[in-house]
Amino acid sequence: MINIAVLGYGTIGSGVVEVLNTNGDSIAKRAGDQIQVKYVLDRKEFPGDPIMEKLVSDVQVILDDPEVKIVVEVMGGVEPAFTFVKSALLKGKSVVTSNKELVAKHGAKLLNMAKERNLNFLFEASVGGGIPIIRPLNQSLTADEIVEITGILNGTTNYILSKMSDEGLEFDTALKDAQDRGYAERNPAADIEGYDSCRKIAILSSLAYGMQVDFEDIYTEGITQITDTDIKYAKAMGARVKLFATSVRENEDHVYAMVAPMMIKADHPLFSVNDVFNGIFVRGNVIGDVMFYGSGAGKLPTASAVVADVVDAAKHMNKNIWTIWSSKKLELADINQVKHRFFVRVEGNSDSIKKKVKDLFGGIKEVTADHIENEYAFLTSLLEEQEMKDLREKLPEIRSTIRVRF
Repeated sequence: MINIAVLGYGTIGSGVVEVLNTNGDSIAKRAGDQIQVKYVLDRKEFPGDPIMEKLVSDVQVILDDPEVKIVVEVMGGVEPAFTFVKSALLKGKSVVTSNKELVAKHGAKLLNMAKERNLNFLFEASVGGGIPIIRPLNQSLTADEIVEITGILNGTTNYILSKMSDEGLEFDTALKDAQDRGYAERNPAADIEGYDSCRKIAILSSLAYGMQVDFEDIYTEGITQITDTDIKYAKAMGARVKLFATSVRENEDHVYAMVAPMMIKADHPLFSVNDVFNGIFVRGNVIGDVMFYGSGAGKLPTASAVVADVVDAAKHMNKNIWTIWSSKKLELADINQVKHRFFVRVEGNSDSIKKKVKDLFGGIKEVTADHIENEYAFLTSLLEEQEMKDLREKLPEIRSTIRVRF
């Protein structure tokens, strides 16, 4: 019997208990032993729930119990999660977490603590919910040098953009729909401003390149400036707008990362990733292109990934699973030198505006869409980010710009 403790009995914590109850026998076969939840830590009470028998409000009860071999942290946030996880490792317990904030901020430190003690710190569910991506990066793709990771890593923003495209909804209407369905929080800033995707691409980049990528260093742009007019133009071009989290290694010393909306066409692998689903595209120098697709959030998909890590920890008692993620910081390349094509909308469509555009941008491709008046839209040639910034200053009539991947 392997005893575990679950820190937090919210959506994911209750899902972990449910998965273990539902699939207990098959999980035991894979783990080599029965896995039992001995404690659940939460400040709330849950009258009528059988979990009440295992509920504790003091983490020290868990930390001081030598029978608890694995601690599952699903509380969210950096503190007190970091303190609890660190204490669990110091007490000789392996840790499994779904907490992207914790992993992005302290992943390298906690991995090193686990390694020094022949324990494990596992975090498959911190990126992509139920999509297996951490383990493939850490194990299956180790023969490759990763040259690019591009993902739709946030189900909320993907749902909003899908609704805007498929049903012609405005941003605010699509956001409210997402909130009504429980896909978006009452305060949706972490999702719609791109912060959630930023932390996730920081974790994937740190694993892919073996050094600490700080999420604070990643250029991040959300979807709050995307309008139904932008979507109409995209549809006229046979394109969709997606919030991409991207990390590219151009050479040994040159890695850049960014989170921003992108226009893509049907030939892009992530074009058909819609609704609340996530997709992650990985390019290796040997294997080529690999795609991971699935439910990126939700109670049971995320809980499934957490329990898979619990099984891994159970199979590796007193044996550390090697993970290359140094605390040495990887300095990201200047985003201003990255090149993209841009879709640009300009106020007015007079001959003088068109001449000004062509004088400034050179070779462009005009874009038109039905029922849109008094503006001029076009695609640029490849431009550096800094060039585009400079051009925006020279042309104050610009209403919006979106990067293009075609």
